[in-house]
Amino acid sequence: MTSEEVLLKKCKILSKERKQEVLDFVEFLESKETVKKPRVSLKGIWADMGVNITEKDIREARNEMWRGYTKDTENEK
Repeated sequence: MTSEEVLLKKCKILSKERKQEVLDFVEFLESKETVKKPRVSLKGIWADMGVNITEKDIREARNEMWRGYTKDTENEK
């Protein structure tokens, strides 16, 4: 007897609620089996657009975003 046959035989004796639990568990296991697509790098997305963000650009954006929130700027006021 195969594992599928044993599983089916055992499921037949379960209550409706327990069968639903088995189904939910099988779907959970199935979701773990599906292969997830690898994430696409932002560099790859922007490659054909000619976008080139440097470390300096990132630093400037961070400084602008946090201006007024750091201790150093509070002392300057």
